[in-house]
Amino acid sequence: MMILAALLSLAIGVVLGMLGGGGAILTLPMLVYAVGVEPKAAIATSLFVVGSTSLVGTALKARSRAVEWRIGLAFGAAAMAGAFAGGRLAVFVPATVLLLVFAAMMLVTAVAMMRGRGEPSTSPGGLALGRVLALGAGVGVLSGLVGAGGGFLIVPALAIFGRLPMGKAVATSLLVITLQSFAGFAGHFGHAALDGSVVAVVTSASIAGMVAGTYLGPKVSADNLRRAFAWLVIAMGLFVIAKQASLLVTVLVAAVTLAAVLLVTRARPALAK
Repeated sequence: MMILAALLSLAIGVVLGMLGGGGAILTLPMLVYAVGVEPKAAIATSLFVVGSTSLVGTALKARSRAVEWRIGLAFGAAAMAGAFAGGRLAVFVPATVLLLVFAAMMLVTAVAMMRGRGEPSTSPGGLALGRVLALGAGVGVLSGLVGAGGGFLIVPALAIFGRLPMGKAVATSLLVITLQSFAGFAGHFGHAALDGSVVAVVTSASIAGMVAGTYLGPKVSADNLRRAFAWLVIAMGLFVIAKQASLLVTVLVAAVTLAAVLLVTRARPALAK
C-alpha cells in the first residue's frame, strides 16, 4: 500500500511540476481510496503534501526568475486567509459532503483544463488588485475546505487579472499554492489525526516528482498532457461521486460533464478563427 502511495505521489508531483497545478487534485482521492486514510485526515495531509511540494517548485522556478513575487504574494495573502477559514469550516461539514464538493471541483477543473489556457491578450505588468484579492480568497476557501491546491483556478486568474505570460503564471501559481496550502493545513491542525509515516512517504515522493516534472516540462507537449490528465481527473471525480451517491446521480453527473467537455472543445476551434 505504501509503495503504491509513493508511486502515485511521484506521478502527482511530476504533473504539478510540469503544469503548475492539477496534480494536487489527485492527492485526496489517492489518500482516501488507495491508502485508506479517513477523509478529514486525508484533507489535512493533502494540504501539507501539496504545500511542501509547491514550496520546492517555487524555489526551482525562482532560480530562473519566473516567479512574480508582488502579484503572487498579493494573491497568496488573500488565498491564505480563505484557506485558513476553509480549514476551520471543514470541521463542521460531514465527510461525505466534503468528498462530494471535492468531486464537483475535480469535474469543473477538468472541463476548464479541456478548454485550454491561452496567453493573456494584455501586456504584463498591470494588476487588477481587487479582482485578484477576491479570486484569491475564493480559491483559498475551496482549497482549505477540500484539500486541493486549486492550481488550475489560480493560473488563469494570474494570466487574466495579473496579466502574466503563461510561463510566469505557472511559476507564480506554485508560490500561491504553497501559501494557501500551509494556511489551510493550519486551519485543519488540531482536529485531524495525521499518520506520520504516510505524510513522510507521500511528501518525499511528491517532491521527487516535482523536481523531475520541473525539468521535464519544457520537453513535453503541455496541451497533450493537460488533456490526458483532464480525462483522468474526470474519471476520478466520477469515481468519488459513485462512492458517495447513487448510480442515477453518478450517471446524470457523467452526462452533464461529457456535454460540457464537448461544448468547450468545440468552442476552442471557433475562438481560434
